[in-house]
Amino acid sequence: MTGLYKIYEKSAGVCTDSREIKDGVLFFALKGANFDGNRYAADALAKGASYVVVDDPSVACGERYIVVDDALAALQHLATYHRRVLGIPVLAITGTNGKTTTKELMAKVLGRRFRVAATKGNLNNHIGVPLTLLSIPAGTEFAIIEMGASGRGEIGLLCSIAQPDFGLITNIGRAHLEGFGSEEGVRKAKGELYDYLASHKGLAFYLMDDDVLAVMVSDRTSLLSKGYRASVADGIKTRLHGDYNKYNIAAAAAVGDYFGVTRRQVADAVWDYVPGNKRSQVVRTENNTVLLDCYNANPSSMAAAIENLALLQDGNLKAAILGDMLELGRYSQDEHMAVISQLAREHIKEVYLVGDNFRAGAEGTGLKTFPDTGALINHLREYPLRDYTVLVKGSRAIGLEKIMENL
Repeated sequence: MTGLYKIYEKSAGVCTDSREIKDGVLFFALKGANFDGNRYAADALAKGASYVVVDDPSVACGERYIVVDDALAALQHLATYHRRVLGIPVLAITGTNGKTTTKELMAKVLGRRFRVAATKGNLNNHIGVPLTLLSIPAGTEFAIIEMGASGRGEIGLLCSIAQPDFGLITNIGRAHLEGFGSEEGVRKAKGELYDYLASHKGLAFYLMDDDVLAVMVSDRTSLLSKGYRASVADGIKTRLHGDYNKYNIAAAAAVGDYFGVTRRQVADAVWDYVPGNKRSQVVRTENNTVLLDCYNANPSSMAAAIENLALLQDGNLKAAILGDMLELGRYSQDEHMAVISQLAREHIKEVYLVGDNFRAGAEGTGLKTFPDTGALINHLREYPLRDYTVLVKGSRAIGLEKIMENL
C-alpha cells in the first residue's frame, strides 16, 4: 500500500469513471453488475491518467498498470491509509432522514473555526466514502463523512474505512425496508456506527428527545456519548423549509458548541446555508409557492412533509404532488396506504399521486393518480394550478423535478 500511496500523492486525484478522466489522475478499474472498468483502463491512460489500477492481469500491458487482487478493495484500503496520514478528527453521520442536510449545516458551522472537508453531494456508499476521503487535501483540520446504507453490515464497512472519532445518527425511521427487513433492521444497521465508536473509544452525539436513539446509546454501556436537545435550535433562523429541520439544526449547533464554535457563529453559519439539490427548497414561481423536496422519499420523511404542509398558514390553497416511495419491499402497500390516509386526515385540497404503488393504493378514493411524471405534466398543462402552496415529494427515480416548469 505504501507504493500505491506514493503514486496517489503525486497524482491529480482519484477517478473511477473513464468518461471523467483528467490529466494526471489515478484511475481505479471498478467492476459492477453491468460494467467492468478493466475494459476501459487503456482508454483512461490515453485520456491522460497517470496510472490505472486493475484487477484483471490480462489487460495490463505496461508499467503504468498496477495489478491488484481487487480494485475496489484497493481503493478502500488506500482511502483508509490516507485517512491515517491526515490524522485529523473525523465525524460520521448516518440516519434515515436529514443526514445530508445535517452534514451541510455541520460543515458550515464547524467551518467557522476549522478548515473542513465534507462529503460532496451524496457520495456516501462503499465507493463514495473512499472517494470522499481521498479528495481531502493536506491542511484540512476536520472531516465530516456521510454514510448511507440499504442493508446490514454496510455502515460497519464504511466505519472500517473512514475510522471516525465521532458520530451522529440523525434518526431511525422507515426507509430501504426491502434491504433492512424491518424498522428494527434499520435500527441495528444504523447502530453499527455506535458499535464502532464504542469499540474504538469514540464519542457519539445523540438527540436526547429521541427515545429510540436514547435507548440505543444506553444499551451500549462502553459508548462515550454527548446528548443534546432539539431546543438547541430555538432562535436560530434558517432558509430551510419545514419544522422538521430543527433537528438537523440542533445537531449542527450541538456539535459546533462541543468544538468551541460560539452561538453567534452557529447562527450566522446556519443562516448562510442555502438549501439546494431539491432538498427542503422553497421555490416561488410566477403562479405558486413550491416546497421542492424530491431528492428522496421514505415513509418517515413523507409523513413529516405532509404534516408540515398541513400546518402552514400562508394564505394559499394547498396541493400535494407525491411520487412513489421505493425500496420498501413487502411493506410498500401498507406504507403507501398510510400516506393516503394521512392526506385524507389533513384535508389537502388538491392531491396528485404518481407511480404504480400510489395508483394501486388510491383506487376507489377519487384521488388523481398518474402512471408517471409525463402523464402528470400533461394534466398540469391542461389544468394548471394557481395560487397554491405545492408540496412536491417522491423518490428520486420518479423524477418529479421535471414538473417545475408547469407549476
